[in-house]
Amino acid sequence: MVPLYYIISAVLIGWHELFSAIGLDPAGGLSWALSIIGLTLVIRAALIPLFVKQIKSSRNMQLLQPKVKELQKKYGHDRQKLAEETMKLYKEAGTNPFASCLPILLQMPIFFALFRLLDQAARSGKAHGFLDVERAKQFGQADIFGKIPIADSFWGSRTWGEEPNGTVMVVALILVLAMTATTFFTQRQLMAKNMPAEAMSGPYAQQQKMLLYILPVAFGLGGVAFPIGVLLYWTTSNLWTMSQQFYVIRNNPAPGTPAFKAKEERDKAKAARHGHGTTETAVEEKVEEERRPSTRQQPRRQSRSQRKGGPQNKPGGQANQTPPAGQDETTNDEGDSK
Repeated sequence: MVPLYYIISAVLIGWHELFSAIGLDPAGGLSWALSIIGLTLVIRAALIPLFVKQIKSSRNMQLLQPKVKELQKKYGHDRQKLAEETMKLYKEAGTNPFASCLPILLQMPIFFALFRLLDQAARSGKAHGFLDVERAKQFGQADIFGKIPIADSFWGSRTWGEEPNGTVMVVALILVLAMTATTFFTQRQLMAKNMPAEAMSGPYAQQQKMLLYILPVAFGLGGVAFPIGVLLYWTTSNLWTMSQQFYVIRNNPAPGTPAFKAKEERDKAKAARHGHGTTETAVEEKVEEERRPSTRQQPRRQSRSQRKGGPQNKPGGQANQTPPAGQDETTNDEGDSK
């Protein structure tokens, strides 16, 4: 974890210097707690490309579920053949069922590196990465508002322990519940809004349902042993994930999902408010186009007497008739001939 220690400590020190420069106490817990939140934002911003890949992989997996069901019907008796054909289908579609786990898998080493960095700094003032001994002691002994050590945990501060601290227990419990709730609602948001009806059954749906309940429980049970600083990191990361996923689902939902239908309705309402794309407007424009003549009718050629407005100019008269070919126009009118 040595490379991770250098990366994490460099980002932490950068944020800590910034918050110290704007007036926060360098030895105070608030500056270090905000530095942990800043570290989370930097890491999550760096993981955006992987998150986009995760979304695309998850969407492709959803769209492939009808074909997966067909393979299950066809090769249900042969599990090996079914697995081979399923992986072949994923390969042809350019998706990977494990790609959806990449962001969380890459965060776990960072999570544990931060845990060890904070824990060892609090216990022995041990320096890691760019944190020297002085900064390590400062980091490990930092108290938020002078009452909440960022290195303490719910379990370590239990009222029946050696150093009971009810305030730390309450804050840690709030962060554990927030971490559990954000994990649950992030997964629930994906299943409820961005999964088509045909993808709600089968092995992929079962996997998503397992993640829906198992991950929050696992984080909740493990969270009681995490320091306050680590809980800040994980809760902030979950809030980022939930907000980022909400934005993607709202603006670029998978076809055939409730989120896709909701976006179509919003687009129609927006078009109606701006007066563009409504059905009534389209019908009116079509009727107007049909009423409008396609070409302008040219006037007939008239003789001299017709232009003077004589009786021969009346509709139906002989003067309105076109003279035979080769006959001079003036011979049709005796007065003109004279």
